[in-house]
Amino acid sequence: MSLKAFHVFFLAVSLLMTLGFGVWAIRDYLDAGKQSSLYLGTGSFVVAALLAVYGVWFLKKLRNVSYV
Repeated sequence: MSLKAFHVFFLAVSLLMTLGFGVWAIRDYLDAGKQSSLYLGTGSFVVAALLAVYGVWFLKKLRNVSYV
């Protein structure tokens, strides 16, 4: 597995985990009403958006590099 393939895989896993945590935190806010859960959920979605932007930038930058 190349470094590019590992990077893309790690980025995808990080994005999915960040989104999952954000959903969990928002649901916890709706159930318990804790303000900290709202902040954590919102922050998680912001980080997920930044990860997605970084992923697109990374793929464009290394478009000509093989995955092998």
